[in-house]
Amino acid sequence: MPGAAGGADQEYRYVPPEQVPPFDPLRLCVFATVSLVTWLAGPVALVAFAGLGLAGYVRARRAGLTRSKCFLRDTRLVIGYLALLAVVGVVAAVWPFVR
Repeated sequence: MPGAAGGADQEYRYVPPEQVPPFDPLRLCVFATVSLVTWLAGPVALVAFAGLGLAGYVRARRAGLTRSKCFLRDTRLVIGYLALLAVVGVVAAVWPFVR
């Protein structure tokens, strides 16, 4: 199957450097934007982003995903990490009102 990632019969072709598009550091812009929102909204943003990620990973796990591109690799670890972040966010949001 030509073009398959890592396949033995994968086709390679030369692309001149002037035709290679420059690297787009979109992830860095996304990280900066998420950091800004988190800084402005504090623990509430942490709960929102962790909850969104948690819902996505639980859905993906149920669909059969067991390995992630996330640093933690195993989706069970990622789910646990995101759940922990959500709990920490809830505690941090409620803490000022309970003291």
